Amino acid sequence: MSRSRIIPDTHVFATLRDIIATQGAVAASFRAVGRATGLAPATLVQRYGSAAGMLRAAMIDGWDIADAAFDAIDVPLTPKGATLLLKALPATPPLSRDPDVVLRARAWRARVIKALTARLDDAEASAILFAAWQGRLQWEQVGARGFALRDAVKRLS
Repeated sequence: MSRSRIIPDTHVFATLRDIIATQGAVAASFRAVGRATGLAPATLVQRYGSAAGMLRAAMIDGWDIADAAFDAIDVPLTPKGATLLLKALPATPPLSRDPDVVLRARAWRARVIKALTARLDDAEASAILFAAWQGRLQWEQVGARGFALRDAVKRLS
């Protein structure tokens, strides 16, 4: 008789997000996640119902982690605090077309922009800084050197 493997959802979700980050969403299958976690693909089907369900659960979990990390950040309400805030934020899960995931991503974006606005006292500059920061993160994933956040904050504040 084989021993049962109990792997928590949080581990499965982190593994799935890593697969997506390194290999793309196309690689996110029951088979790939099963191989990476040691769980049988059938076990994953039982837990999540479908690959889309597994992906949705992993993305929602990722936004939960991002929200918790955001809650823990304590930086001053100054332009320098805006830079510190962005540097302290964790990587967010990949974007998805799932409506619930889109809502979570939009709410997180609004929350970050509101926090930046409290530090820069300018909603438009905060939205621009957020967009520039997101673009910087994208380019850093492929090894491109990004701009210094403090320089962007100086120009926008």
